[in-house]
Amino acid sequence: MWLSNSSVGRKFVMALTGAFLVLFVTFHCLMNAVAICWPAAYNSVCEFLGANWYALIGSALIAVVVLFHIAYAVWLTLQNRKARGNVRYNISKKPAAVEWSSQNMLVLGIVVMAFLVVHLIQFWAKMQLQEAIGAETEFPPAAGTLFLQSAFEQPWTLIVYAIGFIALWFHLNHGFWSMFQSVGWNNTPWMNRLKKISCWWVSIVVLLFLAEGVVFTVKAHEKFYLTDPTLREQYKDMVVPMLDKDFGPDASQLGLQIELSDYDQVSMGVRQMLDQSNQQIERFNSPEGKAYMQSDPTMADQYKTLQHRQKVLGNMVKLFDYLNSANNKPSTEPAAAGAQPY
Repeated sequence: MWLSNSSVGRKFVMALTGAFLVLFVTFHCLMNAVAICWPAAYNSVCEFLGANWYALIGSALIAVVVLFHIAYAVWLTLQNRKARGNVRYNISKKPAAVEWSSQNMLVLGIVVMAFLVVHLIQFWAKMQLQEAIGAETEFPPAAGTLFLQSAFEQPWTLIVYAIGFIALWFHLNHGFWSMFQSVGWNNTPWMNRLKKISCWWVSIVVLLFLAEGVVFTVKAHEKFYLTDPTLREQYKDMVVPMLDKDFGPDASQLGLQIELSDYDQVSMGVRQMLDQSNQQIERFNSPEGKAYMQSDPTMADQYKTLQHRQKVLGNMVKLFDYLNSANNKPSTEPAAAGAQPY
């Protein structure tokens, strides 16, 4: 097959998948800029790009292209080294025209891949993945700014990201113009222009990424994502539908006699609900409760429902505690006695 059997075809495949990645990195950079200019809108974007069918298809497509690009690059590198044999060791000095990045694209790619894995663990695995599998999480999956807070309040995050962005600059800078060369734009005038365009484009994108990382780190250490009134109201609005979904008409029976438009009242009401849920769990776990469940099989289903609600409410309380920790606010709400670890 021409795409895999000829050097031109192989370069074309790398160029095509590389172009896709350049566009995705540019889009991701612009999306992160929204978190700086308008954090609440960033959360809205995260909610839009949650576990919807189009977002899941897009994520799967990106994953396939990235994995194919990496696997194909490794395969080409091994094939080239096999074809050259020991010739590469006989070269005492590399030609001046050969860039350092072009000689180390595989190494740079590995560094970028390691950085990508860290990024996926800190964000995608806690957001879209959790929403897709329907897991009960401490943070609402659409609360992107909360994940910015938890990631960039760590002292090592910015260092790891800076290393990843530098490797990304070298990798993309060479890959950007070489993909045009692979499709035939290799005459001298155009190649010089493309190298300049590549340098400017990639430099702007990477510098924006670095600037965003610095801003996120500063705001995270200032606890901005925990204390901003607009964001706190937005977090509350994400929690309330979860109460309606998991409790429905039974919410009032668990103590939700509150005005849901007030942030502190929601926090207090959730704690009251967890306290009552814990008390009911304790009654079920008593000798009398266990005997009652054995005599009435339907009570086992109620027990499982209570355990689920306890987990949901426990995660909500942890969220409110995390938000209140920014102000060192003491917890005056009802204690969650007997709460189980979540």
